[in-house]
Amino acid sequence: MNTPVLVINCGSSSIKYALIDSDPKAPRLAGLAERLGSGEARLKGKNSAGEGFTQPLPNADHAEALSAILKRLEGRVPGAVGHRIVHGGERFTQAAMIDDSVIAAIETTATLAPLHNPANLAGIAATRRVFPDLPQVAVFDTAFHQTLPPRAYRYALPEALYSEHGIRRYGFHGTSHAYVSQRASELSSRGAGGWLTAHLGNGCSTSAIWNNQSLDTSMGLTPLEGLVMGTRSGDVDPGLHAHLHRQLGWSLEEIDNVLNKQSGLLGLSGLTNDMREIEDQALAGHQDAKLALEVFCYRVAKSLAALSCALPQLDGVVFTGGIGENSPFVRRNVLALLPHFGFSLDEMANEATIRGKEGTLDNADHTGPEVWVIPTDEEGRIAMETRHCVETSK
Repeated sequence: MNTPVLVINCGSSSIKYALIDSDPKAPRLAGLAERLGSGEARLKGKNSAGEGFTQPLPNADHAEALSAILKRLEGRVPGAVGHRIVHGGERFTQAAMIDDSVIAAIETTATLAPLHNPANLAGIAATRRVFPDLPQVAVFDTAFHQTLPPRAYRYALPEALYSEHGIRRYGFHGTSHAYVSQRASELSSRGAGGWLTAHLGNGCSTSAIWNNQSLDTSMGLTPLEGLVMGTRSGDVDPGLHAHLHRQLGWSLEEIDNVLNKQSGLLGLSGLTNDMREIEDQALAGHQDAKLALEVFCYRVAKSLAALSCALPQLDGVVFTGGIGENSPFVRRNVLALLPHFGFSLDEMANEATIRGKEGTLDNADHTGPEVWVIPTDEEGRIAMETRHCVETSK
């Protein structure tokens, strides 16, 4: 399949898109339709020359936004559409050609991802109307983590909650962890081996990957479990919900809102969920910003240390995501909390590896586990899996 793949990541009021050619050197057409359904709806992105544009789409719905996106593809006709689907439950261990049975299965997992799967389904419906003759493929965030063994994915809860209701750890950011671990195995002389991957952005997760298969990860039933994130708390005492209800009279909806939208870096700093601003404020002496940084880095290091238990051997760690790729401070402080792992950080390389740069941060004579920064390419991974799915279905 040599034609481009149109990658769609559909939210409740947005569509992120990228047209990705089979030739990795070909320019990408990418953008975002946002605020759909409102008078402020707009489409913004870049053309093949790298020039930015903004197009008002007042009151546009998803189908109208997709029609506008189609006109921005500069005559390049996609051969397939790849959809990012957040939750595939236990059924989907890899990408799947979309048909009525797949749509029905995605609908059944909507209770596991109520904020995401319904929006993803709306995107599929709209895209099938606009591109009725194109093959459509679902690529699942959770699929990469379906190789977790039961000791990693089961909660210590009554069996019926798992067998009848699917309550287990699923993990997310699968396309990102899959991409950077595969890339690390290509770049490093150590090959596939054992890698710890840290996807650090507004959403954060870590994974333990052996021979390109996920053996454990920090997120669980939902993307709330695990690390401190931009606005998400990450791990808290499970008894916190009952405590807040008893002491403050909060409803489950209020508690869920606080943990997902008012916590994390925002909650700790009292300022923002933007790591760049938190670093600036910490350097200026803001105590709560300093605390937010300390908690964030400690929890990342603690998670990486715990996940190392899943690996037969540790070949290295990979940082990715907006923070992982662009914050020398975070990388330095996370590794400093893991002295017993034998990492050796080249400070000049660490400071220089930002803004999309890829490379190793090791000192030249280092023989311990490696340190890499690899910019993630979730859209590229979705396009690759879409091509593979289409080709193998013929």
